[in-house]
Amino acid sequence: MEEVLFKSEEPKSRSDVASFLRLLADKVESGVVTLRQGDQEQRAEIPQNLILETKLEREVKGESEKMSLEVELEWRSGGGGSGKAGVKLA
Repeated sequence: MEEVLFKSEEPKSRSDVASFLRLLADKVESGVVTLRQGDQEQRAEIPQNLILETKLEREVKGESEKMSLEVELEWRSGGGGSGKAGVKLA
């Protein structure tokens, strides 16, 4: 069963998104990420080994096209990342 502990979706400029991702990368590297919005706060302790999932999607509805780039970090208690060759940014 999945439980959503925190969710946010809001319009941002490309520059603002890049700044957020840089800060998130620093927090992931430090091992602790705290998400805050209003009076809601969730803290996640990030283990050394993770599963990195990346996905680029195109959704077409009639004449409309929606693109999405998803980056997801996953981990299991006491687990680690997979042994597969990983994606590289070009």
